[in-house]
Amino acid sequence: MNWDIVEGKWKQVKGHVQQQWGRLTNDELDYIQGSREKLAGKLQERYGYTREEANRQIDEWANQLKV
Repeated sequence: MNWDIVEGKWKQVKGHVQQQWGRLTNDELDYIQGSREKLAGKLQERYGYTREEANRQIDEWANQLKV
């Protein structure tokens, strides 16, 4: 999935992000505002992922997303 689509539809996608990564708070999702880099950083903080693992998980999630 093209990340520009995710960014543009962030308000609609936030719920899907929350389902996938339930440890992220609403405030963190508001901070991320569709930024892939911010999402990867928050996943590293909350889940202890490496940068590579966070990006791999984001890719897998985005490829399954139907927006």
